[in-house]
Amino acid sequence: MSAQIISGKEVSAQVRERLKKEVEAMKEKDPNFRPGLVVLQVGDREDSNLYISVKLKAAAEIGINATHMRLPQTATEDEILQSIRNVNENSSVHGLLVQLPLDSVHRINTEKVTNAVAPEKDVDGLTSINAGKLARGDLGDCFIPCTPNGCMELIKQTGMSVAGKRAVVIGRSKIVGAPMYDLLLWNHATVTTCHSKTADLAAEVGKADILVTGIGKPEMVKGEWIKKGAIVIDCGINHIPDSTKANGRRVVGDVHFASAKEQAAFITPVPGGVGPMTVAMLMQNTVLSAQRFLQAHEPGKWNISYTKLNLQRPVPSDIVISRSCVPKPIDCLAREIGLLSDEVELYGKTKAKVQLETIYRLRAQADGKYVVVTGITPTPLGEGKSTTTIGLVQALGAHLNRNVFACVRQPSQGPTFGIKGGAAGGGYSQVIPMEEFNLHLTGDIHAITAANNLVAAAIDARMFHEATQSDKALFNRLVPLSGGQKKFSPVQINRLKKLGIEKTDPSSLTEEEITRFARLDIDPESITWQRVLDTNDRFLRKITVGQSPTEKGHTRTAQFDITVASEIMAVLALTSSMEDMRQRLAKMVVATSRSGDPITTEDLGVCGALTVLMKDAIKPNLMQTLEGNPVFVHAGPFANIAHGNSSILADKIALKLVGPDGFVVTEAGFGADIGMEKFFNIKCRYSGLRPHVVVLVATVRALKMHGGGPKVTAGMPLPKEYTEENLELVEKGCSNLRKQVENAKHFGVPVVVAVNAFKTDSEAELQLICKLAKEAGAFDAVPCTHWADGGAGAVELGKAVQKAAEAPSNFSFLYNTELPVVDKIRIIAQKIYGADDIELLPEAQHKVDLYTKQGFGNLPICMAKTHLSLSHDAEKKGVPTGFVLPIRDIRASVGAGFLYPLVGTMPTIPGLPTRPCFYDIDLDPVTGEVIGLF
Repeated sequence: MSAQIISGKEVSAQVRERLKKEVEAMKEKDPNFRPGLVVLQVGDREDSNLYISVKLKAAAEIGINATHMRLPQTATEDEILQSIRNVNENSSVHGLLVQLPLDSVHRINTEKVTNAVAPEKDVDGLTSINAGKLARGDLGDCFIPCTPNGCMELIKQTGMSVAGKRAVVIGRSKIVGAPMYDLLLWNHATVTTCHSKTADLAAEVGKADILVTGIGKPEMVKGEWIKKGAIVIDCGINHIPDSTKANGRRVVGDVHFASAKEQAAFITPVPGGVGPMTVAMLMQNTVLSAQRFLQAHEPGKWNISYTKLNLQRPVPSDIVISRSCVPKPIDCLAREIGLLSDEVELYGKTKAKVQLETIYRLRAQADGKYVVVTGITPTPLGEGKSTTTIGLVQALGAHLNRNVFACVRQPSQGPTFGIKGGAAGGGYSQVIPMEEFNLHLTGDIHAITAANNLVAAAIDARMFHEATQSDKALFNRLVPLSGGQKKFSPVQINRLKKLGIEKTDPSSLTEEEITRFARLDIDPESITWQRVLDTNDRFLRKITVGQSPTEKGHTRTAQFDITVASEIMAVLALTSSMEDMRQRLAKMVVATSRSGDPITTEDLGVCGALTVLMKDAIKPNLMQTLEGNPVFVHAGPFANIAHGNSSILADKIALKLVGPDGFVVTEAGFGADIGMEKFFNIKCRYSGLRPHVVVLVATVRALKMHGGGPKVTAGMPLPKEYTEENLELVEKGCSNLRKQVENAKHFGVPVVVAVNAFKTDSEAELQLICKLAKEAGAFDAVPCTHWADGGAGAVELGKAVQKAAEAPSNFSFLYNTELPVVDKIRIIAQKIYGADDIELLPEAQHKVDLYTKQGFGNLPICMAKTHLSLSHDAEKKGVPTGFVLPIRDIRASVGAGFLYPLVGTMPTIPGLPTRPCFYDIDLDPVTGEVIGLF
């Protein structure tokens, strides 16, 4: 009786159909996901091209995104290895197959090339690591080479159990024979490998219940060698002469098929046996790799380790605590929270930038809970918002086992060397390393400085050139001859369209159109754009530019601002994508023309260059807390003349990474009347995000100051009112707390009050604040000791936040942006500050009229007033009443997307005190450590 034919075509078709369904199941789970395969070929061998086309066709049928990467015959080993490294780092590729042989004119170490493939993408199963795992029997943790794997599938089709059977493998190649031996062995067969040195091959073959051949010798194994009833799997592909065929030859296996089928119970044909299964198994390995990838990178599934704090008493200085904790390598933290290697750009061992593509990858993932930390009206005694933000994150993560991210602003270096010191939190609730956090970080602020000052240079240069050239000369220099012809740049085409000139040929412009195009005609008195520097320097508050003789007397009075006051910083914080940033940078208004038209950076032709300077700054910076929680440090706009919140992009990426059960905790600058109001009305309006909880931070000593406590002088001991129990002062000061709770509730979001406790606070004082906060409408109020105890000291706060996040939230904005500018200002003044009304001074009224005429009247409002009082008078603590809010001026940050009314005067670049912080800052030349930073 003849053997039953095992059809590889039929079995492979079944495998492909199953894989197709598995790919569909993956796409149902994540519609944006597709398994990815790259086939890398060196040279242009005809046989390789044929094999690759079969693989690509099979991949397309199953739903695998397959790419054929061709390298020329001239490719060197280094070039091949670099191509492999690039694919290894590409998270959208799950399988990489190097097509052998490598057809190069250079000597190539094939073993080195195949071993360069990342083991988790080695769907051919040829790397030493996968081979080693197979040899050890780790079948579930490796990729099995495709041909042996296909052979096993065909053996299974017979219904015969492999366990206990005697198997013979002829051949010991790395691709077929050696892995086939291992595979049969770990499926519990007794295996013999035969090769060219085997004595009496026929006798060994005659013992086999299962025979697998892979020697490349046509019809070498005769039928009479084969044991009756054996399974014969023929992997050989050989050509022999055949005059009946058009090409004069036919394909045969290693086994003489006609005689073998009379002995065997089951046999594979050649062709049509093992060949189709090899391709099917390649597809199976690719799908398996994609499934493993999805399992390992399931959104919101973190495998994070936390750092245990070694708490000391008394609590050491911030820098001593920061140095006592060894941060995790930042690439390790990135992996723990589900970031892919190609989404992370390392800046040393402790900080990294995260690619914006992360949002695209995770776009189908539900967001986590969104928490904003704010405070009562600030006092010189401090409230500890940053410390509370980090303490809460440490509590939610390391102690309550929630995925949680902190999103905080990058501090300016000005205060770091001035009077305030660092801004990384404090005590045992810090972002580390604090030196990196407080100094250059990844250079974002320097990029903003360069971009801002490029605009300033462009303004003065354009005014100078317009004042010293005729229309024709100006036009010829703006649109110079290049390659014998004039051509507008894309940004100049945009200016023409803005002017209503629908022409693209410079020679077709009329004289009147040339004048309109070439002359911005900037009114020097209207320039609102200033140069910036990230240093406190009072002598740059008013300067004169253009005093060199080369500027021909074109001087003007100007000033410097601190870099974080630049509109570009606000643009960075409010942008939602690279394209959005490009558009916002282009819309920034820097001045007005003498005819009353707004002049933008696009009119200056500089907006594209600004985008180039900002292309890295737009990526959020990843750091960590003392306890190993992830922190995004990104953007740091002023909280008075700008909106005082970290970036929308950082929040959006973090909300995706934590998953629907996780938390993102961000901080709003200054008190709830400033930072929180702008967080809701500006940041949330542009981001589309809706917060779940407000955490309002207060301290006993700050509330005592609001209750009428004595003034505090820097460097002098605190008056006893702040260090001894005084319930009367606390109760009076809680009027400010009550008002700020009310302010938060205007937006329909639950409020949890965090009482940041100091060792001098009495239990009665803490409990009084909690009682009054709840009576004021807070969802809960909790004392915290995170400064001294780290996350453990904020566990009760974390529990309260979790409960509040489940409570109903009826979020709404305070005003409709379509309202007139004055009405929007009045609503903020009356509802948030408690003013009776507002008063617009003449300059402010002029700006209302101008911006409304220019089409900017529907922008949100960003109030620029003192943060030290609910009113415009910094000396008035508590809850001032009966005041009218004076609006001195109004300015426009059109690119960022808000108008900012100026209430009183405030410096936009701080000065240095008599004894700045830099007196204590130095570098240890032996250890390289920074000394005295905070």
